[in-house]
Amino acid sequence: MTMTNEQAGWFSETFGKLVANVGKSVLGKEDAVRLVLTAMLAEGHVLLEDAPGTGKTMLARSLAATVKGTNSRIQFTPDLLPSDVTGITIYDQKTQKFEFHRGPIFANLVLADEINRASPKTQSALLEVMEEGRVTVDGVTYPQQRPFMVIATQNPIEQAGTYRLPEAQLDRFLIKTSIGYPNRAATVELLSGATQKDRSAALKPVITTEAIADMADLASTTHVDEAVLNYVAQLCEGTREADETRLGVSVRGALAMVRAAKVWAASEGRNYVLPDDVKELAPFVWTHRLVLDPEAEFTGATSEQVISAVVRSVPAPTQRGTAAPAPQPEPAAVTTTGSHADERYASDRVGATADDAATVAKRRDAGSA
Repeated sequence: MTMTNEQAGWFSETFGKLVANVGKSVLGKEDAVRLVLTAMLAEGHVLLEDAPGTGKTMLARSLAATVKGTNSRIQFTPDLLPSDVTGITIYDQKTQKFEFHRGPIFANLVLADEINRASPKTQSALLEVMEEGRVTVDGVTYPQQRPFMVIATQNPIEQAGTYRLPEAQLDRFLIKTSIGYPNRAATVELLSGATQKDRSAALKPVITTEAIADMADLASTTHVDEAVLNYVAQLCEGTREADETRLGVSVRGALAMVRAAKVWAASEGRNYVLPDDVKELAPFVWTHRLVLDPEAEFTGATSEQVISAVVRSVPAPTQRGTAAPAPQPEPAAVTTTGSHADERYASDRVGATADDAATVAKRRDAGSA
């Protein structure tokens, strides 16, 4: 069942309230907050590559406080063991039974700080829980709660004593982004409240974790037309065929894009995905999944440049696919030399369901007027 217009409106309104609440403590970073919240509702994970002191821990705490969930922080070091992350089974002499003591990974939102400082063995402890939402210790499987998201950070400045994340683990992060330094106005506001060490402590919950899980289920019903799916597949093929790449976007990366685009569209109040949603998310969902050719890296090529070039080279669809969920009235012809309103109407035609045909037509007529 596809999300209705009313449900899309409620989703967008609630999404905006969540972003605004987190923004009370993470000042001037609405775009980063929207991306992280998108990852949570798409049931994915986030990799933050940023300098120290930019508010990564504050973002995790604020998000956990906003959704009335639990949060934990793991400081990754070279001597950290996998059991320090997942937990350990201890024998209780009083009860004469083995008891499992849960590790910090059992929280709604886990901040894995400087994940690239831990050994590959410890890093691999996150693989199962990130992909499957469960932890196996001593042959016993423990399910993870919903929502569950890992926000991992790595320092791009200091590389001494670090272990590069393997491609298999990078591919498990839905989004890679950075927070960056705040602008001057936000910095002044932060400095004016310097006596308040933890701004997230003053936040009040906007929604419960159960409702967040319901929002994630609702976002999964956002309609994605076959033309948009074909567009995503073409973009992925373009990254694999690029001369600069040794390894392009995987199938997991394509699935991640569809899940993220569904949430992104619903956050905009739409119950259908547009090609523009894919274009906006491509740098954040796909950049970290590429493995560049060493010679291309030597000449200065970057993953961002490859993604940008592929997006420019692959034309976005302007017609709906053949796998639409319901018939739609024949729209008026769209010319390539028309107004901006005509171009927007062409984009809307790709994703809209039959229920939205009248709304889109009104938008077209208004632009023509």
